[in-house]
Amino acid sequence: MPAEPGGPALPRPDITFAYGAAAGLAGDLLLGDPRRGHPVAVFGRAAAAVERRLWHDHRGWGTLHTAVCAGGAVAAGTLAAASARRSHGAAVALTAAATWAVVGGTSLGREARAVAGALAAGDLDVARERLPHLCGRDPQALDGPGIARAVVESVAENTSDAVVGALVWGAIGGVPGLLGFRAVNTLDAMVGHRSPRYRRYGWASARLDDLAGWPGARLTAALATVAGGDPRGAARAWRRDAAKHPSPNAGPVEAAFAGALGVRLGGTLSYGGRVEHRPVLNGDGGRAVELADIERAVRLSRRVGVLALAVCAGGRLAARALRRSRA
Repeated sequence: MPAEPGGPALPRPDITFAYGAAAGLAGDLLLGDPRRGHPVAVFGRAAAAVERRLWHDHRGWGTLHTAVCAGGAVAAGTLAAASARRSHGAAVALTAAATWAVVGGTSLGREARAVAGALAAGDLDVARERLPHLCGRDPQALDGPGIARAVVESVAENTSDAVVGALVWGAIGGVPGLLGFRAVNTLDAMVGHRSPRYRRYGWASARLDDLAGWPGARLTAALATVAGGDPRGAARAWRRDAAKHPSPNAGPVEAAFAGALGVRLGGTLSYGGRVEHRPVLNGDGGRAVELADIERAVRLSRRVGVLALAVCAGGRLAARALRRSRA
């Protein structure tokens, strides 16, 4: 560890991230999200309060909202990291707490399995009631197979948004990167959709989320290709179909998951009363989604999350070693 002249050794950021992110991801796997007082929910309430003061049907005001909220999260992470920088234990604990707060793989799997359980019991009403916990689809417009497909698509996309993307930005920027990514992703979920209220106001949040999510989405797709049951099929679907999706980041992830699981994703769906006809992903080599594919998607998501931790921590350590070898 580096040391200040006459002072104690300072924590190495690469080691701090590796230990802290591993502990935080383990905490998520063991504990899941807190039932009350989740830091992301607290941020959401603060962002909503800022929106009440700033909202105008104008991109400029929306950009200010994004800057205040995302910038505030990064600033808070920077101050917290600075306060812990002289103690290795404190720095690791802070990174672990931040990682646990921003990743959501266990809750993602829990909600997916809850919908699957309702479908298995033949209770479409309960399945439709639980689906909004995962995605913004109109559940009343979906039958059982449509709900199963929506769950698999949501598991794929949220593996990137709720796990891998956060780890990537944690490896890049430490605690400020972790908190900043989750802030941007949360803002996109709140105001980034194309409703009449947010078409202009949420423009900046949506664009920033596209930029922040780009590296995590590609890593998620690559790891799904490696960790899935059909690497060739996943790579083929990713290469052929990803660009067909309207989202630059959901496309690679959903296409790779579709190929890895051997299913078809995409097609007609409904958001907020608006029907969209999206291209089918893995249409040539995949079958219709079945109930059992929800569990397969959850297990693939978990494998991808663990591999992402190894890649991000290992990449951070390798980058430092490379810099030292060049010095």
